[in-house]
Amino acid sequence: MFLAMNRFKIYKGFEEGFETVWRERESFLSGVPGFKQFALLRGQTNDEFTLYASHSVWESRDAFDAWTQSDSFRKAHGQRSAPKGTYVGHPQLETFEQVL
Repeated sequence: MFLAMNRFKIYKGFEEGFETVWRERESFLSGVPGFKQFALLRGQTNDEFTLYASHSVWESRDAFDAWTQSDSFRKAHGQRSAPKGTYVGHPQLETFEQVL
């Protein structure tokens, strides 16, 4: 199993718009070989931002890597994004491989 997580810091007051973009977008993940599960997670909020993570589960790193080179990936990432001024910096990609 392989997990890919993008962590997003979203300025306070922009959370609803950010969630709406994710809720309404087409993921293009259905039927992608090796894809298992996706979730958008909301974390803690401080005085500046709310932390979010997109969390996808894959059969293997190879399946995830193949998706990042696919037409489905280009379609998913070519859609409308959150309004300018939503993000505190760039998303941070974190990946994990199953040990046990």
